[in-house]
Amino acid sequence: MAGHSKWANIQHRKGKQDKLRSKMFSKLAKEITVAAKMGLPDPDMNPRLRLAIKAAKAVSMPKDVIDRAIKKSQMGDAGDYTEIRYEGYGVNGIAIIVEALTDNLNRTASNVRSYFTKSGGNLGTTGSVAHSFDRVGEISYPAAVGSADDVMMAALEAGADDVESDEDGHWIYCQVEALSEVSDALEKALGESTESKLIWKPQSRTEVDLETAQKLMRLIDLLEEDDDVQTVTHNFDVPEEVAAQLE
Repeated sequence: MAGHSKWANIQHRKGKQDKLRSKMFSKLAKEITVAAKMGLPDPDMNPRLRLAIKAAKAVSMPKDVIDRAIKKSQMGDAGDYTEIRYEGYGVNGIAIIVEALTDNLNRTASNVRSYFTKSGGNLGTTGSVAHSFDRVGEISYPAAVGSADDVMMAALEAGADDVESDEDGHWIYCQVEALSEVSDALEKALGESTESKLIWKPQSRTEVDLETAQKLMRLIDLLEEDDDVQTVTHNFDVPEEVAAQLE
């Protein structure tokens, strides 16, 4: 399977997530509300809600904000959101998957299409790039939790399929339907994870040069700034020497 993206770690070190913290809280709250509305408002009985709360805690979302999002799901003004996936290509044929939660499909589709067009890409049809990714569960741990061999052993015993480790941490992958079970088993063996979530994992990654990286990051920034967009996944990687030149 493809190695864990170095670019994801570079983004984290540059503090990109801190800049988007307020918007991230809003998007996570929306996911919590939708998860609680679709199932039960009890995370012990609702795997999707449990994962959403874990993601919120991973970025230090206050407990009262989480609780309000759950309560909102039980009220009449919670809103009706539709989950939708968009697929397309950035410059140089880089594959991009966009997942959104929206109460206005026309607005979201129009916005996403315009972002691709403005950035030199094009929006494709559903399924046009998903074949280049695997839908899997991902559970992450900090490097300090143990050696690569120790984490690999714990992961295999928990029912995971693969582990990728580097100086920044450990990423454990499993089947979609096994995420909750594997995550619980790992928590007993290694302690609480940094994050547990469903992802689109690229089957391979393409390293890009500075000009291509700049254009792709413009597209990703536009997408992530949209209130309806929940996640953006791509199959490119930026070498550290190129990343150092990005603002």
